Amino acid sequence: MKGIANEIRAIVTHALGPLSSLTPGEASFKENSDRWSKKEILGHLIDSAANNHQRFVRAGYNTAADFPPYSQNDWVRIQKYSESEWKDLIALWSAYNLHLCHIIERLPGEALSAPCNIGREEPVSLEFVVKDYLRHLKHHVEVILEQ
Repeated sequence: MKGIANEIRAIVTHALGPLSSLTPGEASFKENSDRWSKKEILGHLIDSAANNHQRFVRAGYNTAADFPPYSQNDWVRIQKYSESEWKDLIALWSAYNLHLCHIIERLPGEALSAPCNIGREEPVSLEFVVKDYLRHLKHHVEVILEQ
């Protein structure tokens, strides 16, 4: 799991400069009403960190199988990330991910097979959730930086 934590740290470190160089206007721009702005995508990544934080810790003591599903559009809509300060979103996203790295590095090996509910019919292992978190993070950071 240390390798995954190191990859997350590298993504955060690499993205901080480009994210910080975006103006608030660029971060708020929406191609159309059906797509998220960069602010909203980063807010979604904060929500993902928050939900996965719960899963990682709960799986550590084997209580993540009954975790409620995550309704991403509702989370982004209700929190109104489009109205947040861009620099504050960057700081929260960065700090939250570094904290997740701390947790991931300390997960007990026996917890990696613990079941986690991620909104599917059948729970998946904590190991799958950690690896999928990294995949999801990479995808959305690439989308933000490519736009």
